[in-house]
Amino acid sequence: MYTDVVDLREFYLSPLGQTVRRLLRARLAQVWPHLRGERVLALGYGTPLLRPLLEEAGAVTAMMPAAQGVAFWPREGPNLSTLADVDNLPLPDNSIDRVILMHALEGAASPHGILREIWRVLKSGGRILTIVPNRRGLWAHSDRTPFGSGQPYSSFQIKDTLRDQGFLVDRMWRSLYLPPSQSRLVLSLADILEKYGEKLFPGFGGVLVLEAGKQLYAPFLTKPKPASHRLVLPLQMPVPSEPLPSG
Repeated sequence: MYTDVVDLREFYLSPLGQTVRRLLRARLAQVWPHLRGERVLALGYGTPLLRPLLEEAGAVTAMMPAAQGVAFWPREGPNLSTLADVDNLPLPDNSIDRVILMHALEGAASPHGILREIWRVLKSGGRILTIVPNRRGLWAHSDRTPFGSGQPYSSFQIKDTLRDQGFLVDRMWRSLYLPPSQSRLVLSLADILEKYGEKLFPGFGGVLVLEAGKQLYAPFLTKPKPASHRLVLPLQMPVPSEPLPSG
C-alpha cells in the first residue's frame, strides 16, 4: 500500500524530511556525479532528490503511482510530474538513461511488474538507483515517516528481487543512520551519524541504496503489451499561505 502523496509532501517539508532530503541528495551526487545530457526518470516519489538535476540532466521526469497520487513539481516552472500506471509506463522501449526508485517498491502490489517496466524503458547502458526501507533499521519500524509504510527489505531480498528482473547490482550502501525523530538534537547530529554510522552501527541504516545496471539479455521479462497506454496529468496543488522551505 502506497503512502498518500499529501503525507509524503508534508513529511519532506518537515525538519526531519528536509534532513532526509539533504542526506539522500548527497548520496545520489556521490553515486552519479555526472548526469549531463542524461534522461532521468524518478518513479514513486523521487522529487525530493531531483532539483539539483534540473540544470544538468537532459530531461527529468517524475512518475507517481495512481494509488499514491501526484503532486505538481517543481513549484516554479512547467510541471514535470505525472500520474502513471507503474506496471505500464507510457514510455518507449530503451528511452531512459537513469531511473531513481524511491517510495516505490515497498508499497507496490507487484514489485516485479514495476521492475519489468523499468527494464523495458532503460537503455542498454542504463542505470537504476533503488532506495528501499532497510528491514533491520529503525525507520522501517516507525510509523513517523513514509519509510515505515509498506514492505521493508533485507539486503539479500532486494538484491535477489533486482537480479530476478534482469538487473545486475554493482554497489550497495546504507543511509539514514539518525533515528526517525524531529528532535533538534538528533537532527544536529545527522551528518556525524551519517559519516560514522557504518562503523558504529553496521547494517542498521534506515534505507538500502543500490545501484544496478540492465542486463542485456532477459527473455523471461517479455510480456504482452496492452493496446494503449493510459496517462493522467495532475492538477496543481494549492499553494499554502505560509512560506515553504527551499529545496
